[in-house]
Amino acid sequence: MMTDQPALQVTAGVDTHADMHVAAVLDHLGRELGHRQFDTTTAGDLELHAWIAGHGPIDRVGVEGTGMYGAGLTRMLTARGVTVVEVDRPDRKARRFQGKSDPVDAYAAARAAQSGRAAGTPKTRTGNVEMIRMLHVARGGAVKSKTIAWNELKALIKTAPAPLREQLRDLDGAALLDRCVGLRAARGPAPHHGPHAKRRRPGMLADPTAACKRALAVLAHRIHALQDEIADLDDDLRPLVEQTAPTLLGLFGVGLDVAARLLAAVGDNPERLRSEAAFAHLCGVAPIPASSGKTNRHRLNRGGDRSANHALYTIVMSRLRYDERTQAYKTKRAAQQKSNKDIIRCLKRYIAREVHHAILTDLGVASTSEQP
Repeated sequence: MMTDQPALQVTAGVDTHADMHVAAVLDHLGRELGHRQFDTTTAGDLELHAWIAGHGPIDRVGVEGTGMYGAGLTRMLTARGVTVVEVDRPDRKARRFQGKSDPVDAYAAARAAQSGRAAGTPKTRTGNVEMIRMLHVARGGAVKSKTIAWNELKALIKTAPAPLREQLRDLDGAALLDRCVGLRAARGPAPHHGPHAKRRRPGMLADPTAACKRALAVLAHRIHALQDEIADLDDDLRPLVEQTAPTLLGLFGVGLDVAARLLAAVGDNPERLRSEAAFAHLCGVAPIPASSGKTNRHRLNRGGDRSANHALYTIVMSRLRYDERTQAYKTKRAAQQKSNKDIIRCLKRYIAREVHHAILTDLGVASTSEQP
């Protein structure tokens, strides 16, 4: 008597782009079943899912760029119960031997997911942490723009005509901004406008001093506007961070910006990180062996999420300045002939363990960390 055999599962890979995705499908033995291109729209993502499912039950889908071009596709597939695996792009050696094309990359993503070489769980991007990340991106851009504007303003003062430079050289902060905002540039007669002029322009600037005053006033207004923008974003960020991560915010040296950076690195689903060691690796603070011969040492890790690494560095610097326990630890390690870089590396590793536990507590995930 014949019985119905269950359909064999297939594995897919997706090479993501801004305007289109390329999907490829493998059978259970790794044989290529086909590839196809889809638009990066809601309809295109649904069509991609239906096309993959048409080959059989889906085991998993490996997606390149789940945090960028593939974010929307990842959300859609996850919402439909599909297991999505985050796939890194092929290394240079593999591309040198296999070539480079979108179908080749899609098949490579599928093989990485099928073999287990790629097993990372992408961020869900559906909760408070994703909201915090988005607002922090806007805030970070405003902070960088403010820093650039300040540097430009101070550079102009250093090269300003002597009388103006003498007025401003001893001022700083709010006093300098207020003085620059009030500068008025002398102008000559208004230039002649033709019949097709779109708007009336004021008179031409009279001299270099007038041009410098005009530039300083513009930069000062820009800095004021950016300060207001940052304050508004902080007003939106603060209640979100306080509600999402009160334990993290309670740690010594953790402020609004640092907490937002660390939460963005982890995502809304911190259970995707298997242990606090995995979190340390994500933040680039897992020690890397650098031993040779009779020398036994570790070195700094230059990989990982650099924004999260910077957040841990900020905590270390704050504790070294104000926390007595951290200062005592530095003194003890310095007596053991450890360099400042090694001491900071060790502190970041210890703090990563503390931060990981706090984030798991705040997001309601059972800790799997192994305590030393």
